[in-house]
Amino acid sequence: MRAIPLTLISAFSLMLVACSEPESQAPKQEAKPAEVDVALPLQHKLTDWDEFTGRFEAIDNVNLRARVTGYLVEKKFKDGQQVKKGDVLYVIDPRPFRYELKRIQAQYELAQKELDRAHLLRESNAISQEEVDRRFQELQITEASLNNAKLQLGFTKVTSPIDGKVSDSYVDVGNMVEENQTILTRIVSTNPIHFRFEGSQGDLLKYIRLDRAGQRPSSDSSPNPIYIRLMDEDKFYHEGKMHFVDNVVDDATGTIQATATVNNDEGIIYPGLFGRARLLGRANYDGILVPENAINTDQDKKFVYIVDENNAIKRQYVTVGNLLENDLIVVNKGLSGDEKVVINGIQRIRASGQEVTPNMHELEWKPLNVLGKQASTDSEKLTDTDKE
Repeated sequence: MRAIPLTLISAFSLMLVACSEPESQAPKQEAKPAEVDVALPLQHKLTDWDEFTGRFEAIDNVNLRARVTGYLVEKKFKDGQQVKKGDVLYVIDPRPFRYELKRIQAQYELAQKELDRAHLLRESNAISQEEVDRRFQELQITEASLNNAKLQLGFTKVTSPIDGKVSDSYVDVGNMVEENQTILTRIVSTNPIHFRFEGSQGDLLKYIRLDRAGQRPSSDSSPNPIYIRLMDEDKFYHEGKMHFVDNVVDDATGTIQATATVNNDEGIIYPGLFGRARLLGRANYDGILVPENAINTDQDKKFVYIVDENNAIKRQYVTVGNLLENDLIVVNKGLSGDEKVVINGIQRIRASGQEVTPNMHELEWKPLNVLGKQASTDSEKLTDTDKE
């Protein structure tokens, strides 16, 4: 067996000792606090616009009926056309009514002559005053019949009672139509047009309290503005005014009916179409806003992270309001406006009290243009909000 040199064993031993030194003897580097982006909440004059879904309805909706009995001899409109009030739409055979008018006209002329003769005879006391009164009464009865005959003849021309769009004809020429029974067609007004929707009890109470506080007039007494978009539109192009709020809350649904009047100069809106409306809510108030991504959720509560004067994280619970089109959200309660709110880097936060390195940013207000062509640079128009 060959002997191992002593010097080689010693060197090997020193290597083992060096490798077995605990790592704890190496110098430590302290962890750097996590970096987060913070900003002061943005303060701005706001106007809230609450959203509702509703349906358009014609202001005037008329089922046109025949007012005399007779045969339909003429139709004077094209199905679906626009008509004006007073336009003749149908003609009922007028000949029987002309003949009746002539007959009663002759009776009236005879009654007039008999009354004139009675006045002459009365001057010579040839007849009694009672006879004069009787002939006068006969003249009045005949005159009433004459006026009615003229009216009946006039009803043979069926006219439109409103301006609007006519449907197709329900009765063909040649058919018999009956007085006050036969529906000839339907006419609906199209400009302006009503927009009918329902609001909740909460909406109603909110508007009442805003009215009492002088922050928003009630739609019962003021034509508050409303803007509506159709299902194929991305902006609220159609402007209107509030017209009516019902006087009761529906027992079954817990909602209340409301109606707005909307311009329809271009004729795009048809009765029966659905629309999405924005109604003036709270106007011209000082709002506190933070980015939507700064809002966190703890079960049913909302909160933001803020950084205190010691650069420590603190959880602040808030009550949020409407989300704006520029991704800012209104904070109704919980912030005063001078807090450093964490807007980025929330995923680096582990717990309240954690020390962080804040990077200060400034929030920028981006103008809104959510009401389509009606929007302007006015602050009230620029701060339209969605209803969550």
